[in-house]
Amino acid sequence: MADNLLEDSQIIRAVVERQLVTPEEVRAAQEQLERLPPGAPRRPLGDVLVDLGFLTRTQLSRVLGSSDDSGGRPAQQIPGYQLLNKCGAGAMAVVYRARQLSLDRIVAIKVLPRRLSRNAEFVERFYREGRAAAKLNHNNIVQAIDVGEAGGYHYFVMEYVEGCTVYDELANGKVYSETEAIEIIRQITEALVHAHERGFIHRDVKPKNIMLTKDRVAKLADMGLARETTDLQAALQEAGRAYGTPYYISPEQIRGEVDIDHRADLYSLGATFYHMVTGRVPFEGPTPSAVMHKHLKEPLTPPDHINTALSSGCGAMIEMLMAKDREQRYPSGRELLVDLERLARHEPLVYAQPHVDAHALETLSRGQVVTLESPRSDGRYRRRAATSAAAGAGSTLTIVLATVAGLSVLLNLILLILLATR
Repeated sequence: MADNLLEDSQIIRAVVERQLVTPEEVRAAQEQLERLPPGAPRRPLGDVLVDLGFLTRTQLSRVLGSSDDSGGRPAQQIPGYQLLNKCGAGAMAVVYRARQLSLDRIVAIKVLPRRLSRNAEFVERFYREGRAAAKLNHNNIVQAIDVGEAGGYHYFVMEYVEGCTVYDELANGKVYSETEAIEIIRQITEALVHAHERGFIHRDVKPKNIMLTKDRVAKLADMGLARETTDLQAALQEAGRAYGTPYYISPEQIRGEVDIDHRADLYSLGATFYHMVTGRVPFEGPTPSAVMHKHLKEPLTPPDHINTALSSGCGAMIEMLMAKDREQRYPSGRELLVDLERLARHEPLVYAQPHVDAHALETLSRGQVVTLESPRSDGRYRRRAATSAAAGAGSTLTIVLATVAGLSVLLNLILLILLATR
């Protein structure tokens, strides 16, 4: 029944968007279905629209056949699997919820549209995703099950995750609390450590690729841009081209550098963390190129300046993750895990430290009192008054000079007394 309802909703959206029927005609068909006697088999809404004369059988066939943009639903072309409904679609693939018949379990199947199957580069990237995912086995990574080709369709079978993505929640207006965001980022860091230590860089960490189960287990998905660090041939082929998503891409990916490493993923994770706790992406612009230019050149607005409820430790962590120079980021995910665990326990961080901004440094240089931050036992930072080292040095110099002047006067008095007694 649930599958029928989902398919009906997809048909409704398709026929209304194409202006084949009106919303009023859809309601009339739904009312007829509601008048069916109890226990009667439920007919597909599309058939009812045809019976009422609102839609022709040819139009319905075209609507059903366009679900994978390739002229037909590949239900019978993938042996061993029964496709139940479409649950997602992107520029490069359509994802179906399906039943694996041999084990009677629900899986997800990503299918490459036929129009892309003629492009060798897309096909190779599709299989590369399957091979990369198959080499990784971690609770926080969507599990790969099978990959292959049948009936002209290239497909990739994977674990079905019942839930939503971080992007879905952000799109609905959610701003994550620091505590909830830390837990999700910690889990994805665990996934990245697993991948990095096995020689893979994800290269597309973003909210859409973080899936959340109903129990709030975070799973990293979509290895479509993943690359082995040792694959020099692929690196050279991709040199000079930016692979990633503009809102979350690292500066070195934008520049198309050959030696991209795991720190690119940490930058994207930091950008995702930023979006989660502030409700907005780190950099915005009218075009993708404008956004990427800001990743390269524009200073980051500290996240705790946007969401003042964030601790300074959280802000410092995100800023370190998003350092434009990768040498200034966390050395690896393992160091990040240390700081994440300390931040979750409200303890001072080991690697990321809150910094004093340029205005404060200028104030210090003039010897004026400024407000700095020092760690508290709860991992946040308390404000304290401080003067600059330069001001302190100036005070010390004044004392020394005064002492020297006093000694000089005393010596002159002693000399005068001696001369007078001769």
